Amino acid sequence: MLHPTPSPTTDFESMFDLAPVSLWLEDYSGLKRLFDAWRAEGVIDLAAHLAADPSRIAACIAQFKVLRVNQRTLTLFGADSQPALLAALDVVFRDDMSQSVRYELDQLWSGQLDFSNQTVNYTLDGRRLDVQLQVRVLPGHESAWDRVLVSLHDVSARVAAARERAESERYARGLFERSPVSLWVEDFSAVKGLLDDIRQRGITDFATFIKVHPEFVMRCMQEIRVIDVNRETLRMFGADDTPTLLHDLTKVFRDEMHDSFADQLQDLWNGKTLQQREVINYSLHGDLINIHMQFAVLEDHLENWDLVLVSLVDITARKKAEAYLEYLGKHDVLTRLCNRSFYTEELNRLSRKGPWPVSILTIDLNGLKPINDELGHAAGDALLRRVGDVLAKAVESPGWPARIGGDEFSVLLPMTDERGAQAMRDRILSMFELNNQFHAGQSGHVLSVSIGIATCAAGESLDAAVVRADRAMYDDKARHYAARDGAP
Repeated sequence: MLHPTPSPTTDFESMFDLAPVSLWLEDYSGLKRLFDAWRAEGVIDLAAHLAADPSRIAACIAQFKVLRVNQRTLTLFGADSQPALLAALDVVFRDDMSQSVRYELDQLWSGQLDFSNQTVNYTLDGRRLDVQLQVRVLPGHESAWDRVLVSLHDVSARVAAARERAESERYARGLFERSPVSLWVEDFSAVKGLLDDIRQRGITDFATFIKVHPEFVMRCMQEIRVIDVNRETLRMFGADDTPTLLHDLTKVFRDEMHDSFADQLQDLWNGKTLQQREVINYSLHGDLINIHMQFAVLEDHLENWDLVLVSLVDITARKKAEAYLEYLGKHDVLTRLCNRSFYTEELNRLSRKGPWPVSILTIDLNGLKPINDELGHAAGDALLRRVGDVLAKAVESPGWPARIGGDEFSVLLPMTDERGAQAMRDRILSMFELNNQFHAGQSGHVLSVSIGIATCAAGESLDAAVVRADRAMYDDKARHYAARDGAP
């Protein structure tokens, strides 16, 4: 039995209906006539014409006539039939579509009869559809625009994924920018290249290599590429913006940073790509910043180190507090000289290591008790502070003075023989005399001290020298009181 051969028209209708994408056959001839009328009125700039009266966009949309849609279109928009879909076009084309319609109208106005665009439609039950739209005026209908094929490809899943990715990126960016910690994103791939190169040249002892070639450390520092920094970084380093900071990085990373970066390179050489250490940086204004640094090559970039995250926490206040506590542990608060604890530690160290000879001056303030008893401890404390001022000015490195008791002081003088110790005694007494002259018209209290001297050579007992200095000081004190009281 012979079957009739399908006609080309039948084939076209079958392909149209069965196409896997949404197809719309439309008539834009009304829009063409409207455009021709506007041109006759002298309209040249369509965008400005539409902006001057937004109702003109609705007038343009009203000229679109849908002739036919395929089955995929009905399925996509949730319509039972073509009449049902056409009756609800105000639900399908709304809201977000206005901007894309402006683009499509502008394309047609400028003579583009085949173009694509991304827009937003809505299903009959209100679901948003992101669609890739392709508009083409069919061949043979270019003069009237009475046959236009519009295809819609549903890209909602792709757009949603892109939107979610963009939101995730915004969230991550927000965390980065608003972090209370200074964050740096850096590229260390060139540094890795330099390390790999010297490894291939047979270098195995990297510590010795950078001692012999310190310029290699500087070159590695110069090869670090800073990709991004956050707001806290700009605040911490006193920069108005990122370009300003990056332009002046030599002001930030200098001096002590060379040694700490050499240690960082040593860790990287040994495969330690997650590090933390305390370093010193500088603000653009020159202020020293103590920093706790954490360094991490991101896991997916371990092969070439092209993405590194560095976090910096300003610990300057903590370091100052630690330094002050350390100062208090070693210094007398009243006189600001070293205290007995530090004196004892240093005495023990000198006993073991020298350098020899070591001379000791034991000093005792005369007449402190009567002043405390008659005028109060504030007057006595003022005298002790004056003693501290004189000794701090008189004694220079490597010697140093200490307050070792209430009115007792000591001066340790490494690498100083008897002659040097005597010269120091004369210098101290001379400066006490000057101090008394300066304070003569203020308090009237005269500083008077008794001083004993002893010198210890290598191999001798430093403790014994201390005893001799104490004995000499008491002898000097006895002579002072004898002379004051007029004893023969």
